[in-house]
Amino acid sequence: MRIKPINMVFFYAIMGCLFTYLAVASFKESVFEWHTMLLMLIATFDFGVSIRAYLLHKKIKSMQKK
Repeated sequence: MRIKPINMVFFYAIMGCLFTYLAVASFKESVFEWHTMLLMLIATFDFGVSIRAYLLHKKIKSMQKK
């Protein structure tokens, strides 16, 4: 079974939201704590992968139309 890019979009977007929530929940005194920064870095990576998978999905759809 092949993994479709649109499924990856939803998966990584949900993971990005989860890591963003965990980063906000771990915020205590300062946003510059190492675990908060690590969680935000992972969330940024997940959102970036989600955007790239969406663009790949659009490209595949446009190639199938031609």
